[in-house]
Amino acid sequence: MMNFFREKKNQVNTVQKICTLLLLCFSVMSFAQQLTVSGFVTDEVDGSPIPGVNIIVKNTNNGVTTDFDGKYQIQANQNDILVFSFLGYETVEATVLSSTINIVLKEDTQNLDEIVVIGYGTTTVKDATGSVTAVTSKDFNKGNIVTPENLLNGRVAGLTINTGGDPGAGSTIRIRGGASLDASNDPLIVIDGLPIDNNTIGGSRSVLSTINPNDIDSFSVLKDASATAIYGSRASNGVIIITTKRGSKNLSANLDMQMGINTLTNTVDVFSADELRSVVAEQNPSLLPLLGNANTDWQKEIYRTGITSNLNLSIQGSLFDKLPARLSIGRTIQEGLRLTSKFERNTGSITLNPTFFDDHLKVSLNANGSFEKNRFAAGEEGNAITFDPTQPVYDSNSPFGGYFQYYNEDYNADGIINQDDLVSLAPFNPVANLLQNRSISEVKRIYGNIKFDYNFHFFPDLSAVVNIGYDEQSADGYVKISSENPLTQADGSILGSDSNYTNYQKNVLFDGYLAYNKELGKFNIDATVGYSFQKFDSDQYNTNELLDDTEASEPTLNIDPDLVLIGYFGRANFDFSNKYLLTLSYRRDGTSRFSEDNRWGNFPAAAFAWKINEDFFPDSETFSSLKLRLGWGITGQQDVGRDNSDLYFSRYVRGLPASQYQFGDQIIPIGIPQFRNEGLKWEETTTYNAGFDFGLINDRFTGSIEAFYKESTDLLANTSISDGSNFSNAGFQNVGDFSTQGLEFAISGDVIKKENFNWNVNFNTTLIKIQMDKLALDVDQETGGIAGGTGGNIQLRRVGFNPFSFFVYKQIYNAEGQPIEGAYADLNGDNQITPEDRYLYRKGVPDVTMGFLSNMSYKNFDLSFNLRASIGNYIYNNVNSIRAQYNLLQNNAVVSNLTTSVLDSGFNLTEDVLRSDYYVENGSFLRMDNITLGHTFNKLFSENSSFRISASVQNVFVITNYSGLDPEVFEQGIDNTIYPRPRTYTIGANFRF
Repeated sequence: MMNFFREKKNQVNTVQKICTLLLLCFSVMSFAQQLTVSGFVTDEVDGSPIPGVNIIVKNTNNGVTTDFDGKYQIQANQNDILVFSFLGYETVEATVLSSTINIVLKEDTQNLDEIVVIGYGTTTVKDATGSVTAVTSKDFNKGNIVTPENLLNGRVAGLTINTGGDPGAGSTIRIRGGASLDASNDPLIVIDGLPIDNNTIGGSRSVLSTINPNDIDSFSVLKDASATAIYGSRASNGVIIITTKRGSKNLSANLDMQMGINTLTNTVDVFSADELRSVVAEQNPSLLPLLGNANTDWQKEIYRTGITSNLNLSIQGSLFDKLPARLSIGRTIQEGLRLTSKFERNTGSITLNPTFFDDHLKVSLNANGSFEKNRFAAGEEGNAITFDPTQPVYDSNSPFGGYFQYYNEDYNADGIINQDDLVSLAPFNPVANLLQNRSISEVKRIYGNIKFDYNFHFFPDLSAVVNIGYDEQSADGYVKISSENPLTQADGSILGSDSNYTNYQKNVLFDGYLAYNKELGKFNIDATVGYSFQKFDSDQYNTNELLDDTEASEPTLNIDPDLVLIGYFGRANFDFSNKYLLTLSYRRDGTSRFSEDNRWGNFPAAAFAWKINEDFFPDSETFSSLKLRLGWGITGQQDVGRDNSDLYFSRYVRGLPASQYQFGDQIIPIGIPQFRNEGLKWEETTTYNAGFDFGLINDRFTGSIEAFYKESTDLLANTSISDGSNFSNAGFQNVGDFSTQGLEFAISGDVIKKENFNWNVNFNTTLIKIQMDKLALDVDQETGGIAGGTGGNIQLRRVGFNPFSFFVYKQIYNAEGQPIEGAYADLNGDNQITPEDRYLYRKGVPDVTMGFLSNMSYKNFDLSFNLRASIGNYIYNNVNSIRAQYNLLQNNAVVSNLTTSVLDSGFNLTEDVLRSDYYVENGSFLRMDNITLGHTFNKLFSENSSFRISASVQNVFVITNYSGLDPEVFEQGIDNTIYPRPRTYTIGANFRF
């Protein structure tokens, strides 16, 4: 028996040894297959690391996330599949074949979890309750972009941007048509939390011309009051939030170079020299002796082909292995089409984004500097259009620097022409006016902010944020006009001038607020409460010197009163079951522009959103997301310009030395009282908004459709004042109400999405209607200044009509369809033509605007273009109305050229012609802003390096029935010669490494 047990024990031991050996073999085999996989996850666009990326072994619970450097480490077996996912990026799967796997993530253009920056915080597209559109760097317009706003021109429904043709030109920016009459209609622009001044410093091209577009990472366009009311007093016209690029710990660099030429596309149609000789012979032969022998195209003489270049270098990485940083420098040179005009900009920026105390304290420092140098060229288009083309540009006998001028050859005893013997009231040579005028400015700007965001250790749901901003600009410049240029006074003496100026403005900001975020089961609350202080100050100094100085000219120093804005604000976002969203906000603002009785304004707002696809389309493959939004809010307006910061004070200005009084031997300067209005108060805009956000086919296509209604009350307008009631005949008053209603639609997505070919499009359109609802004393107000005649206005504000409607006579035509000069319809039936027969006809703003962007890529080739359209806008052609009458052939003692449209009208000069509806033309247009073709070479020096070459054309074409130079005019539908927009051909190269 003992042998039996001993035998069984030996068998068990043998089995145990075999099992142990098998387990050991399996363990070794398992150890041999399992790997420690590590690597970095970076962004495809700029190579920056992406912290917080989720990495999981597919079909398991084994997962990790990347650290701040984008680095990860995970245990996985050979041939396992790792899944890399992060909000806003496309998910990537990688098979484990080695211990090192580096991943490059591509941004998902259709991801509704994309972060959107809003006032004093952020949200996501899918959680936004207000009307907010985000445009990130991947969606920016391409080509020769000189100023930041043109990165998103045509990209956002309800947003219009009209940029001039001069180098570094500013833009007229409107969100949903603006909300005021004569107060500012510009949106509030916020750069990294710093609201900037919309008033351009004298000597600078524009508010945004000193900002390098290459440093911008994204725009958030806030359109309705529920989104903008958190900014209160300056949000009536919408808000554009600019976020600049941040630093990172992963070292990378980007070098971008562009070179191009600006070319003239079109000129106003006028008679050539030979054509003018024929017209003069037919219409007024007595002028033939005044004609010359030259053949000059004066418009082409004042223009040139200009050079444009952009060079930008940025480096980002970690300082001391702990401090994420980004450094950038940029240089832009742009020569204008107009002779002598030029724009230069040099910029530098640094951003630092350190964290402390286990990431509880986040610090963001943004410091930017720019140096802008301008040479301005005075507008000579009007002179070039009418200057006699039979006269030469140069005259070797001319005492005026060798340029042709109209003068009598009156020689003195020394045989020298008397320079003061100019032909009375004759125009001056437009080329000489440009080349003998030197207007130079140098603008320095330093701006930025430092932001502290501390998440309390003992209360992790609460954060305290302090944001300190600073923006300082100074401009020094001079205007020198040669003594050889025939600028005259009444006595005919030649002056010339040498005037110097210095301008300065500063903007300081302090924001402090608490942010609370708490999730309680299905309920989440995100609340913010804070205080804001902002102060603006400025002054201007001008020497006003003339070469033949008189006592009527003296230096001027204007020190504007400081503008102080104070705000108390709060906002709460409530989220239930990630389906029902409610946002409530309130801001109380004070401004130093108004008297104590009217100083404070209150601006509440509310918005509700319901993600309804789960309730209505739970199993739909078509509607992947659907959200209803409803919003209401009140915003304010107090910006009546820098010169009107103290209208409620008793103000006086000192008269010129020539207007002093003398009492005995004592000279007493006089004080002149200025306009005053103690009752001036806030202009308020109430907005109602309803919209649907949708996603189709797993969010392959996303978009929105929304309707809005805005009512602006107590409008601030510079209007006439009854005689004797004030110290001026006009000034700012609260004069009435108007309303704006509209409909917006936007959609974007991938039409084609394959391995080697992708086609992404974005389309948006806006339908808008504006109407005057109330005017002070129910009295119509003339507006819309034009050149020529007396009275000087072509538009009228009247209750029930668009405030930019044209106020004109109804033209009568003959049987051949030609207008009959001076023949207008007797609309009031009194059998005579009087000003009472004028009527409201058309308007200067469009009914519909559209934008379309197309991006196509095939392997490493890419092709993009963007189009814009404007429908229903009309233009008063002031170029023709004051230059297309045969009587204008004689300009005092010289001959003047005409626009060729006189052949169609046959008009002679009568003042009533200026107000004929004949000159109101359809200004609808379709414009291709840019087309760009590029090719990218990847992995040149390293895994993340690339080299891209591109070629582009800007201002490609315009399709329109408008007979003028360009249908896109600045003033509300009034064209009185503009700086032509150039067509720019550009080649570029971009290195990433």
